Amino acid sequence: MDMIDLRSDTVTTPTDAMRASMAVSEVGDDVLGDDPTVARLEALGAAMAGKQAGLFMPSGTMSNTVAIRSWTQPGDEVLMDWDAHSTRFEVGAPAALAGVMVRHYRSRAGVPDPVEVASCLQRENLHAPGTTLALLENTHNVAGGTVVPAAVIEAVATAVHDHGARLHMDGARLFNAAVALGAQAAELCAHVDSVTFCLSKGLSCPVGSVLCGPSDFIERARRFRKQMGGGLRQVGVLAACGIVALEGMVRRLAEDHANARLMAERLCGVAGIGLDLETVQTNMVYLTCAAPAQRLVDALRAEGVLCLALGSRRVRLVTHRCVSADQCRQAGATIARIAAGLPA
Repeated sequence: MDMIDLRSDTVTTPTDAMRASMAVSEVGDDVLGDDPTVARLEALGAAMAGKQAGLFMPSGTMSNTVAIRSWTQPGDEVLMDWDAHSTRFEVGAPAALAGVMVRHYRSRAGVPDPVEVASCLQRENLHAPGTTLALLENTHNVAGGTVVPAAVIEAVATAVHDHGARLHMDGARLFNAAVALGAQAAELCAHVDSVTFCLSKGLSCPVGSVLCGPSDFIERARRFRKQMGGGLRQVGVLAACGIVALEGMVRRLAEDHANARLMAERLCGVAGIGLDLETVQTNMVYLTCAAPAQRLVDALRAEGVLCLALGSRRVRLVTHRCVSADQCRQAGATIARIAAGLPA
């Protein structure tokens, strides 16, 4: 059976152009600063994000953790969304590896209220740590792949900077946000102090993220990357894929967005499924189920559709380069049929 894999955009496989670039990539020892392909990727990523410098990272999770460690001291307070990736899916790394205290604000469909963010920023005193760093996530995974507009980012940045803190953006799917808003990535990053974006999701690379920010910050980050085991050697073979992705894969993300919308519209109003079309802004579709989510996921697997249960009644579908519009139509029909027939 040919499976339609909607579990995540991380299941994408490298393109033929990426595989060819790996074969001919010029490499050196990156820890010693000798890999020219890595240097080219880092410069390209930084330019696209509008920052001074970039650092190739093995993963988005390490990238966020290194950013937090580089902007803070152990015992500092970091403010982030209640459902932020760094809270829910990074195995406690802010506390375990950066030694920081985490506080939370609530967002609406992944979009923060700058007034609420400002009210949550805490001054250091005898009894409490001060907030030295705040995080944004764009697109916001748990909210459904929703985007944070540039004006909101600027307003949040103003509040954070007026407090004397820094602002980091977890832009794992930054280019999805930019495509959805019809903006350049640099516009969305103009007011944040640092940003990370993933190459291994919708951009189809086998591995990697790029952390971008001021040059002195990136030099600190390079040291913490080494400390956490992220110093790699002839990694130009992977960086070459990132260059192909940044130069040629960004625009096609619009296809993934269109396919997600196509599937969501097919599922809207189906018995046994709840779906908010307003949250379908990029390449994700989140469903609430009348039946237990894992029961729906298991039934779909038997019918050739792979997806993930994220919660007892919540299922996530993610479109990407390796699923076509026709497959999304087929998946939508299968999900509708099975969900309508499952007992609550």
